[in-house]
Amino acid sequence: MSMPEQVVSSASDLLLPIVTLTLNPALDLTLQLDQLQTGEVNIASQGHLRPAGKGINVATVLRGLDQPVCVSGILGMDNRQAFDLLFDDLQMDNRFTYASGATRINVKLTESSSRVTDINSPGLEVTDPVWTSLRAQLTSLVDIADLFVLSGSLPQGLPPEAYAELTALLQKQGHHVVLDTSAAALRAAVAASPYLIKPNVSELSQLAGRALETTADQEKEIRKLLASGIEHVVLSDGACGARWYNRHQSLQAMPPKVETVSTVGAGDSMVAGLAYGLSRRMDPVETFRLATALSALAVSQIGVGVTSRNTLLQLQQQVTVKPLPFSC
Repeated sequence: MSMPEQVVSSASDLLLPIVTLTLNPALDLTLQLDQLQTGEVNIASQGHLRPAGKGINVATVLRGLDQPVCVSGILGMDNRQAFDLLFDDLQMDNRFTYASGATRINVKLTESSSRVTDINSPGLEVTDPVWTSLRAQLTSLVDIADLFVLSGSLPQGLPPEAYAELTALLQKQGHHVVLDTSAAALRAAVAASPYLIKPNVSELSQLAGRALETTADQEKEIRKLLASGIEHVVLSDGACGARWYNRHQSLQAMPPKVETVSTVGAGDSMVAGLAYGLSRRMDPVETFRLATALSALAVSQIGVGVTSRNTLLQLQQQVTVKPLPFSC
């Protein structure tokens, strides 16, 4: 099986960009440890500091597939240089709104067992003028893009309804919104019926307000989401793969076996693959195969991005996608 022709296309100037929105970005300090010893001095075997945030991660993966992207969101003026350099290096169209203060620094401790400990800072507090500016910036992009990816947590100063507001604004203009968030932000945004949401099992359980331990319980909740007007629900379940539900076709994808180095960015990589396939109207099976392979590639490395196209192709060939017996 060969990589879909669209993945290797170099005619990026003929393609509409995908817009990714990161409202709560971070500089991620990722440290690799053998085993975390709490209360002790720990020596990391390797580590790096990189600009991140879920939407920025999605954009980084998309650029590795030669997909043009626009990056938007809110960044602090005090430490913007690393982000600006990344956007320049990867040729991302930078449409961020800059606020006073510094973008947060998050720490991710990855152990050899693949366990990851996240220590996240609260981030900037967004004022009304910054939010108004961000909305205007996002609105200005509706004429140059079709698909918008809204992902990540919300910063201080924004209500849980922030993503719902932006989703309604963009979809009223006839654009598709892919949403990847959690907790109260996801609960509020569901009411605006995004085109696609990508919860994991834990996030779906939070949304339902109860533990969803069986596939039957999970699918009962997914039926409610599809009935509410959401077109696609992609449920990720770690090593058990992912399931893609809609009213016409439902699929299960099983990832290839890889040595897990870090799970950081795995979900963002899957979102990137889904957005890529949807924007190019690829066959759903091939889209899901690509998204699953990108997620597998992410867990096999430190850092986010397509480090090897050959490795990605090999992983795609090892992904199993099959129909699911599901009906609304």
